[in-house]
Amino acid sequence: MLIAGASGMIGTELQRQLRAEGHEVRTLVRRSPRSETEFAWSPESRVLDARILDDVDAVVNLSGASISRIPWTRGWKKRILDSRVAATRALAEAMGMAESPPSTFISGSAVGFYGDRPAVRLTEDSPRGDGFLADVVEAWEEAAHLAPEATRTVTIRTGLVIGTGGAMAPLRLLTSLGAGARIGTGGQHWPWISLHDEAAATRHLLTSTLRGAVNLAGPTPATSDRVTRSLATALHRWHPFVLPEPLIALGMGEAGRELLLASQKVVPAKLLADGFRFRHESVEQAIAALVHSDR
Repeated sequence: MLIAGASGMIGTELQRQLRAEGHEVRTLVRRSPRSETEFAWSPESRVLDARILDDVDAVVNLSGASISRIPWTRGWKKRILDSRVAATRALAEAMGMAESPPSTFISGSAVGFYGDRPAVRLTEDSPRGDGFLADVVEAWEEAAHLAPEATRTVTIRTGLVIGTGGAMAPLRLLTSLGAGARIGTGGQHWPWISLHDEAAATRHLLTSTLRGAVNLAGPTPATSDRVTRSLATALHRWHPFVLPEPLIALGMGEAGRELLLASQKVVPAKLLADGFRFRHESVEQAIAALVHSDR
């Protein structure tokens, strides 16, 4: 098993679960390797020794610059796009040059593909929406499908991961300080998934026969108000404030509109049909588990 982007929140949890099951995990790093399970690469320069892939059963790609960094300047938007496409292309092209390419390639993706779609039930068969993130995801997934035909390719469309880092970190900090707030109307759907289930679903897909896009979202859709209120309840804090939509749009611009105000009722149709069982079926369970794990 080879993981790119292994040092992030999701990659760290995925490694933990895989090693607990007895899997041998190798990682790609952008520095000098510090152990025999680390291998150097430079995705921006397409530098990756294809021989690394010859005896690897599967590759998981979690690389990409953070979309949570605000504001989205022109330069950072380019970084968001280029970091994902370059890393994914480097892996796909190396697989094509390997003597024995991996049987499975799981590449990161995002629910941003669907754009702002209020009241629409979004499955993997739903068409793409509009916006910067939809453009990014389309190019990102196209790069993943450059992998050899013999390699089963899955693109995992992820939203808000309920974990210690990522977008939950600032929400949790503000809530713990007593500044929990409703975001806009609070009625927009935020696709969420617990960190455990994000990694567990990725493990499930390693041995599945599914191909193409797969939504990694919890089985019970939740509005943003439900997410923020559940966090306040779990932390025993008030939830007194409201961040109006005009203020978010003014202060965060395009990032605020696409990350906080967009409504995406994403359903994990393929995962459920494939027999995956979620540990955390509601956002309340996921948040309670997060808070409990830190105590």
